[in-house]
Amino acid sequence: QVQLVDSGGGLVQAGGSLRLSCTASGMDISNYGMAWFRQAPGEGREFVASISRSGRGTYYVDSVKGRFTISRDFAKNTVILQMDSLKPEDTAVYYCRAGLTNYWGQGTQVTVSS
Repeated sequence: QVQLVDSGGGLVQAGGSLRLSCTASGMDISNYGMAWFRQAPGEGREFVASISRSGRGTYYVDSVKGRFTISRDFAKNTVILQMDSLKPEDTAVYYCRAGLTNYWGQGTQVTVSS
């Protein structure tokens, strides 16, 4: 059974950091480009960052450039989103996705207080 598990969210003050993980079972995510999305209350789901299968290519939405870093841990079949200098507007539920598939994580809540 294919499963993506998102973890690492929490409550943090503005300027703080969090490290999100997306760990896969039942699939080898090195076969997929991987991405993180987020959804704030009352908003649609927004793309945040993506990483190529090799891990050498990354892409970010402008609002998180220079603050967030996406990476892979091939040994752990995991994709990581390191979030630094967090802002209140980063508050959302964060989801990982495998390529253009319908495989999504269950989401992890990130709340940034001002």
